[in-house]
Amino acid sequence: MAPDRATARHQPPLNDAVITESYKRAAAEAAAAMVKDGMHVGLGTGSTVAFLLPALAERGLRGLRCAATSPATELAARALGLIVEDLDALGELDIAIDGADQVEESGWLVKGGGAAQTREKIVAAAARRFVVIISAEKVVPALRPPVPLELLRFGVEHTLAEVGEARLRAGSADQPRGALQSAGGEQAGAVDSLASPDGNLIADYFGPIGDPPGLAARLSATPGVLEHGLFAPEMVSCVLVASAGGVERRAGTKQDPEDPG
Repeated sequence: MAPDRATARHQPPLNDAVITESYKRAAAEAAAAMVKDGMHVGLGTGSTVAFLLPALAERGLRGLRCAATSPATELAARALGLIVEDLDALGELDIAIDGADQVEESGWLVKGGGAAQTREKIVAAAARRFVVIISAEKVVPALRPPVPLELLRFGVEHTLAEVGEARLRAGSADQPRGALQSAGGEQAGAVDSLASPDGNLIADYFGPIGDPPGLAARLSATPGVLEHGLFAPEMVSCVLVASAGGVERRAGTKQDPEDPG
């Protein structure tokens, strides 16, 4: 009997989910390689950041101090031996690294699928360098709904009516008042997307986004909207896009201190 031969045609094809996970890992590892000894690092929230944390921990960098954007990220980072502190204790961050739900060619982002967009925006703004890590399918020609919103509980129905074409995530209003987002789960992607890390309500805007700057300004000006998931290009230093061809680095609008040119 002829021996069995392991050939490519006998191997089951990789499904899209597996391929996407490999891209996320590649982008995360490329970002981890940008971190140096002694840096203050902002850690995002979500499924791509779940690959960043072990990649950072495996590098064994000295004097690394981190700020996390959610309890889930903090729990996972600490479990890997990373030092996590309050953002205010660290001051200005050298670098913040986070994923995104969508990245438009113009540089606008949609973030907040994991309900941490307010903390993510604060951390991104506190960093000298904000690096976004994504798999290639997150790049879109134009942003599309939904856009996550963090809302104050008081008068939430009035807020939703003022925003228009927005609704609370199912179960969001049932979250206990003042309850912080659950830190359950061992991965940074294991977050409670029904409430923000600070216990506020999470909704999604489903209207048109044809003018991201205009929509961002309108949402920011609406009483009761604490923050939205539109991130302007001016916040982003670079985007690492992973695909079958490797990891492409796309320059952002924010001045990158490591790449002043």
